Amino acid sequence: MFKKLFDDIMGRISAEDAAADERDAAIRMATAVLMVDVALVDSSFEEVEFERMLRLVKNHFGLSTQAAAELINAANAEVDELVSVHEFTELLHKHLNDDEKARVVELLWSTAYADGDLDKYENSLVLKVSDLLNVSEDVVMRLKREAR
Repeated sequence: MFKKLFDDIMGRISAEDAAADERDAAIRMATAVLMVDVALVDSSFEEVEFERMLRLVKNHFGLSTQAAAELINAANAEVDELVSVHEFTELLHKHLNDDEKARVVELLWSTAYADGDLDKYENSLVLKVSDLLNVSEDVVMRLKREAR
């Protein structure tokens, strides 16, 4: 009796852990896709931008350098097929709390300023994503100032 109950509970925990891992992977991918999209929106992608994204992804998600580079490369492949950011912002909006959403916006501003210049298209995209994530304008502007 106890063995069956234990096995049932452990099976549910394993399923919950697998679902959480899948959710976390989707959040990492969505965030990376948005970062790559911001970096590419100005039609200029420099090594400094890749290095900044690599460092940001590595630190934010606690990944190795290789895992962070693989995530960025996979995100780049997604961006090549990207029609709209809505799919990714919807996922983040659904699964992140307000502080986590603000952290995503912070990552986007840091990516946009990686080359030392904020292009009007980068600015527009970060503001659009911020709006879709329902991050308040005050927070967005504070994060923008801090990223400079």
